[in-house]
Amino acid sequence: MTDKKLVLGMALIDGYGGLHGAWRAPHVDPGTYADVDATVRHAKAAERGRFTFLFTPDFPAVRGNVEHSTISNLMDPLIQLSAVARETTNIGFVVTGSTTFQESFNTARQFKALDVLSHGRMGWNAVTTSDPAVAANYGRPIADRNERYQRAHEAIQIVQALWGSWQEDAWVKDQAADRFIDPSKLQPINLQGQYVASRGPLAIPPSEQGQPVVFTSGGPSPHLLSIAGRYASGFIAEVWTIEEARAQRQLVRNAARRAGRDPDEIKYFPGVMTTVATVVGPGELHADHLQEWFEAGAADGFWVTPDIYEDGVDAFVDEVVPILQERGIYPTEYPGTTLRANLGVPYQYGLDPRSTSAEQ
Repeated sequence: MTDKKLVLGMALIDGYGGLHGAWRAPHVDPGTYADVDATVRHAKAAERGRFTFLFTPDFPAVRGNVEHSTISNLMDPLIQLSAVARETTNIGFVVTGSTTFQESFNTARQFKALDVLSHGRMGWNAVTTSDPAVAANYGRPIADRNERYQRAHEAIQIVQALWGSWQEDAWVKDQAADRFIDPSKLQPINLQGQYVASRGPLAIPPSEQGQPVVFTSGGPSPHLLSIAGRYASGFIAEVWTIEEARAQRQLVRNAARRAGRDPDEIKYFPGVMTTVATVVGPGELHADHLQEWFEAGAADGFWVTPDIYEDGVDAFVDEVVPILQERGIYPTEYPGTTLRANLGVPYQYGLDPRSTSAEQ
């Protein structure tokens, strides 16, 4: 038994699953890509298993052999998860949004609106983008790496400043005194970077968790570690061995420490694709794998991609989760109702002053 609990997220890729060709499985509706009710159903199954968040990658372009495989994306993650938010209670949403091609004010507005709508369950996976197909869709050239990451620093700071521009006690709502908002507490931010700027303010109040949680994802390059260490509360990774994961997790924690933060403020999530059956592996095999990595210090949790969502989510929830709970490493109930509470990361509202004083 341990006080520290494993945190699980579930990847929502295209509505079908992580297995190549999942859309052709005989028990799968091939029209699921455009069926938000299916997304809601999968989310509810994950929530029944006390998953902390749904993670949605986002690639706003068409790629691959689409004649025979799927469009590997939700149609629009923010819009689809707005529907999911109305049908769930505790599970959070970590949605990918580009700092390269999306305007900071739009990002701040959309993510905070969904955070309020979901009562504090929103997260932003802030990523840079260098894919030529995406760049072509936005009609822009691909910037070099230094420019992309400098813009990312500016974008994240401006987004968080906008999130805090409606101060926590600004909303007076005093009908008798005819005072809706204290205007002194809803003020422009007037931030101008080299690549990104915004006047503000953002006319959206705080949610129950203050503001969305910032994540990032990818490999441990110095540029990405600088972003993660200063701003992120979650790091989505793809690694293949315990040794690689343990080393990468330590790099992420060291980056947070250099930024003046407690390294426990950032959670590290390797990915795993599951097939829970006697053909590939029983529940005990999956539970053993997750526990081994967790107890070896290679992960704070995992982002799980079931092979086929239609039955794979329920299989994991019914056959793996109870074993993890019996072993005392996975919660039997949600710790709270917000993403921050269920991740175990601190409350934040506005820009963390530590992020502006840290060396880039």
